[in-house]
Amino acid sequence: MKETRIVKILKETATIGIGTVINVKGWVRTRRGNNTVAFVAVNDGSTVFNIQVVVDIDKFGEDKIKQITTGASISVTGKLVESTGKGQSVEILADEIEILGLADTETFPLQKKGHSMEFLRSIAHLRPRTNYFGCVLRLRHAMAFAIHKYFNDRGFFYLHTPIITSADAEGAGEMFRVTALNMENLPLDENGKVDYTEDFFGKPTNLTVSGQLNGEMGAMALGKIYTFGPTFRAENSNTPRHLAEFWMIEPEMAFYDLQDNMDTAEEFIKYCISYALENNFDDLQYLNDFFDKELIDRLRSILAVDFIRLSYTEAIEILINSGRKFEFKVSWGADLQAEHERYLVEQHFKQPVILIDYPKDIKAFYMKQNDDGKTVRAMDVLFPKIGEIIGGSQREEDLEKLLAAIDERNMSKEELRYYLDTRRYGTAVHSGFGLGFGRLLLFVTGMGNIRDVVPFPRTPQNADF
Repeated sequence: MKETRIVKILKETATIGIGTVINVKGWVRTRRGNNTVAFVAVNDGSTVFNIQVVVDIDKFGEDKIKQITTGASISVTGKLVESTGKGQSVEILADEIEILGLADTETFPLQKKGHSMEFLRSIAHLRPRTNYFGCVLRLRHAMAFAIHKYFNDRGFFYLHTPIITSADAEGAGEMFRVTALNMENLPLDENGKVDYTEDFFGKPTNLTVSGQLNGEMGAMALGKIYTFGPTFRAENSNTPRHLAEFWMIEPEMAFYDLQDNMDTAEEFIKYCISYALENNFDDLQYLNDFFDKELIDRLRSILAVDFIRLSYTEAIEILINSGRKFEFKVSWGADLQAEHERYLVEQHFKQPVILIDYPKDIKAFYMKQNDDGKTVRAMDVLFPKIGEIIGGSQREEDLEKLLAAIDERNMSKEELRYYLDTRRYGTAVHSGFGLGFGRLLLFVTGMGNIRDVVPFPRTPQNADF
């Protein structure tokens, strides 16, 4: 008999019909009972809820019942009936039970509840079986689907940009080197430096930090594109907000100015939050009840307001006049830290904020320069608990200004020649932004550490599993 997923049983009970014989396969969460009957909670990963299986011990024998331990996988065939107990509306009266995989009660690490997040990170291969991480991973899937649906429904095209690149999109930052050279016998040039002409690509190459530059090239032909793929940073950072490998969503839109960019960013992130509330409410409710009591209210609050929009200069004035003592000093020209961003969102405005018109010296070379000569048309979307969740800008379409910005930063025009061609041939106003998928999931799930919204996090000194 073909299995029926538990989420389908619970949501479509009337369609399936009480009294119908069904089959479920899953992992045992708990087993309790007495000498005559056992109650087995089974979960198959399709929902945070378990289904209770009622087992007649005399029918199956004590030896088989003893094998049904926490962590074991089983197949159960039986009649779906209304439950007389608390905590579930239906249950299964077992007619057949097959033990698919045993779990040693002495060594299975999830015998008890209440494990710390730090401990669960050490068993990333098993933590998806906990309720917390089952919810997180289902939400991760839902958000990925929502992202594709949002852009597809609005005429964007999904563009796959290179993972291996010879350019640094940000003009700075630590990158992972990609090479086919023999590390134990590196070819050297006449100056004693590594001779990359003998490498696979004939030059130094790295894992990408962003798909943006290639995304712009796509937008200048297709109009509206988005990337959604892995990016990498080789920074030795162990903060709760940083990973060495993470996924980015980066739309690029031809003929969009900064105002269009802000409108799209706000609509997009509200769409994702709405999708989670409408399609994964059970998961959110569990996380709300057992992890973050304010989660659902916080998500709904984002949908209820228009995002505040103000300039970097106005934000600096608010911070200076706040009377607050910040760890990092506030001054015009300095980059805002998370504590500054969160003060604006959580204390001053008490709602999301989009900051624009940052000093050009603290932003990337490709951002559109304002007429004042000091600022660029950048935008950062700031959220409670997170700080910056989206960063973007109107891109500089003027070739001469872009060349000047590259020279000021001592960057290579040769490496950027393809990017510069988009300004030589049919240049146009265009904009885009980047959203770290992990940052979005931190907000949607209420988790406090980005390592807990990634199935198998990659961080300094950690590439296990």
